Parts: sequence; C-alpha cells; structure tokens
Amino acid sequence: MIRPTTLRPVRVLFGTHGSFAQHDEGPRHPESARRLQAITLAAELAGLTEALTAFAPRSATSEELARVHDLSYVDALEEFCRAGGGHLDADTSVVPASFEAAMRAAGSGPDAIERLRAGEADAAFLALRPPGHHARPAQAMGFCLINNVAVAAASLVAAGERVLVLDWDAHHGNGTQEMFYDEHEVLFISMHQYPFYPGTGGLTETGSGEGEGQTINLPFPAGTKGDAYRLAFDEVVVPAAELFAPTWLVVSSGYDAHRADPLTDLGLSAGDFADLTERAVHLVAPGRRLFFLEGGYDLDALGQSAAATLGVLTGAGYRSERATSGEAGGGGPTEAAQAAALAAGQLHERLVRARS
Repeated sequence: MIRPTTLRPVRVLFGTHGSFAQHDEGPRHPESARRLQAITLAAELAGLTEALTAFAPRSATSEELARVHDLSYVDALEEFCRAGGGHLDADTSVVPASFEAAMRAAGSGPDAIERLRAGEADAAFLALRPPGHHARPAQAMGFCLINNVAVAAASLVAAGERVLVLDWDAHHGNGTQEMFYDEHEVLFISMHQYPFYPGTGGLTETGSGEGEGQTINLPFPAGTKGDAYRLAFDEVVVPAAELFAPTWLVVSSGYDAHRADPLTDLGLSAGDFADLTERAVHLVAPGRRLFFLEGGYDLDALGQSAAATLGVLTGAGYRSERATSGEAGGGGPTEAAQAAALAAGQLHERLVRARS
C-alpha cells in the first residue's frame, strides 16, 4: 500500500480509496480491482512510493455533478445500485457498493484541485475506478458511470480557469467530448484508435457554437506506434495548447493503447507513455496537472505504463520499456497515422483562423 511519507518534499498526490475495490463488474470482466493493485505494485517495485503522497478522495457534491450530469440520472443510478444492481448495458454493470465508488471517483478531481491549490504537490495521479470518459450526461457507458474528468474540468471552468482536457485512452472519450462540445473555456483533444468503439472521434468533430474549433480528434488506425503519437503531440497538441493558453491540464490517462492490451489494436509501450507525459507536463505550470486513470486491461502493461507516467511526474524518470516507432522506410499504419495527425492540425488551424 502507498502511504504518505515525510522523507522528501511532497511532489505528487496519489488519490485512491478502498471503495474503488468494492465496485464489481463481475467475474472475468477486464475492468477489475486488480487494475489498481497492478499500479500500486508497479510503483512500489519502481521505487516511486517515497515521492507519492496518498490521499483518500471525498465524494463529489451535487453541485459538482450537476455541471455535467443530469441529477435525475445520478439519483436513478443510486437507486439502481441500492436495489442490488445489475447490468446497465452489455459492458457495464454495478453492485450496491458501486455508487459510493463512483461518487468518490467523481469527487477525486475537485478534491485534488483543492489540495494542489493549497500547494501540497506539483501534480496529482488519481488511481480510481470506475473510469469515466464514456459516461454521458444521463447515461452510463463503456464501464463508466460518472465522468470523473468532466466533473473536475467543469469545476475548474466554474472557477474561471481555462482547461485543456487531453485524452490518450485508446477509446475515444465520447462522453467528455459531448459535455464540452460547445464550451469555449475547454480545449478537448483525444488521441484514439479509429474506427473503433464507441464509434465517435472523427476528424470533422470539432465543436459547435462557442466551442467550434475547441475539439480536436486524432483518430489513429490499428497498429499505430509511438512515433505517430509524438508527431501528433508536437505538430498538433503543442501548437493548439499555445493558442488556447490553458491554466490547467486534465488528462484522461488510459493505458489501453499499449501493444499488449487485449481490447485494442494500437502499438504503444510504457516508454511511449513516458514520452507523452513529459510533453504534457510542460503545457501548464506545476501544481495545475491532474491525471485520471481510464482504461488499460493487461495488468503488467497497465502497471508499467502508469509507473512510467508517475516516473515523469515525480522526476524519477522511470522507464521499463523503450519507446516505439514504425518500421524503417515508413509506410503502413505509421504513414496513415501521420497523415491523420497532420490533417487534424491543418483543420484546427483553419478553424482558428476562421474565428479570429
């Protein structure tokens, strides 16, 4: 178990709670409590625990939830869990303990924000479940009940902040996109496999109204490796962030783009997630960086990838795998992925010019 330490200055908050293990999707379901155990163990084996200060997140308030969710949905979810639970859709199920887990997962972001504002750390990593980025305003979906990232981002917007929500889970964050699609104070960027579940996340989904141009999708074909992700970050994410000038960074840090993941077809390694984290932390000032666990279903790959992110956040530089790239000479998935990244950058540039 990761415990608070007084051996060195606090740098990274590690938010988790015992209730997260009580949420049970059923036997053999890929989204299980073993995922959090894998992350904790990997952090310990990597020697990162002294730089992590654990905290137990509070539950989200109704006011925080109402900014992105229909409260009648939240009430119905609570009633369904208390009645014994069951399947919400083909992929998502709950037990009586799931509602508390969901409320604490949703409250972990606002809690971490308060702690970061108090100067307790430079960043926060929230090892939580159930994940959240597929949850829609009034619908559970894709293992997700409440949109944890959206609750945190909306809390920041309500406080006058400009928020970059970066999603590198292999599945498109459709719920997060929907919640901020017409929001000018949120820049949502998603890097994901496409076409793939949940079917959203195409290049032409760019926002509407005041949010036109504030959604950027980077849809990568199966087989994409880390070199295309790095290109997309350098050529699209960084310029977009420089134009948007975010005051906070909120990351949907899913690790199912790892080449070993059983549910996806991308080709990243733990080293690639270290590279992405290194690039991401430079987009905002210290003390304004929030990382939320989303997907990742091969336990070893998940643990090593999360440890790579924590290694960057703590300054330890831990990497258990090298970064990946396409075959010499290019072609294939890498060429297609690069084309997708460059197309997204060109589209965003045109939209920004049109707004100015």
